Amino acid sequence: QVQLVESGGGLVQAGGSLRLSCAASGRTFSSYAMGWFRQAPGKEREFVAAINWSGGRTYYADSVKGRFTISRDNAKNTVYLQMNSLKPEDTAVYYCAADLRGSYYLDTSYDYWGQGTQVTVSS
Repeated sequence: QVQLVESGGGLVQAGGSLRLSCAASGRTFSSYAMGWFRQAPGKEREFVAAINWSGGRTYYADSVKGRFTISRDNAKNTVYLQMNSLKPEDTAVYYCAADLRGSYYLDTSYDYWGQGTQVTVSS
């Protein structure tokens, strides 16, 4: 079992930055991949970024590439999502997810989910 708790969301103006954190507990953190997904009102949940167990490989949605950076600190059992140059279309609830049984890009590949943190970008 893995428990995940996100933090760091909030309200920011367009062009601003936020850093999301996701603290994990339970199984050995360095043994599984982590991902970030988001869901805007009225839309399906979508892939944002993912990172493998060691942090050596990262994956991004085209819509955030060059603006967002995913990283992990296995000593702190935490994964981060640094979000720069935020746009109003980035407004969503952001979820971290753990474990991986398949593609990094599919939410069905992940077994464990946090409760989500709201990110709102004003224009």
